[in-house]
Amino acid sequence: MKSNVKKLTVAALFVAIGVVFSFVNIPIGLAKCYPIQHMVNVLSVVFLVPVYSVLVAFCISLIRNISGTGSLMAFPGSMVGAFFAGILFYKTRKLSLAFLGEVIGTGVIGALIAYPVAKFILGKEMAIFGFVIPFSISTIGGSIIAMIIILSIKNTVLGEYFNFERNINGN
Repeated sequence: MKSNVKKLTVAALFVAIGVVFSFVNIPIGLAKCYPIQHMVNVLSVVFLVPVYSVLVAFCISLIRNISGTGSLMAFPGSMVGAFFAGILFYKTRKLSLAFLGEVIGTGVIGALIAYPVAKFILGKEMAIFGFVIPFSISTIGGSIIAMIIILSIKNTVLGEYFNFERNINGN
């Protein structure tokens, strides 16, 4: 994808999907888990480049916070996962590592970064690992959905249009 217009359009589409379907959540403990956010993270990593995937995650979190449908924990959870998924996929072109990067980035690192946000900014008392299980459940579910979508459209006209074969196999 050489055109910036194409990348911006796809990024805007992913932001819209993430915001519109932000009502799809799984309440686990104190956190609301949003598998659609993680699905969008993995899809944006494969369709776009790492910088765009992090910006998509940031925009979704920002719009959800402004509209009152999200929390501040959405920022570290989504952005760290998108970053790690993007870097691992960009370096290896392996879909499995994009999945792993999203799961570890959001489920572990993003969850640990969310702890000081919850404690010091929101004033909520909780255990340091309190977000690891809910964030992990959310990101595993969303990442699996993304992998199913990617593998389903890989050999279609849409897959050819976005050069999935080249993106995933690194050719």
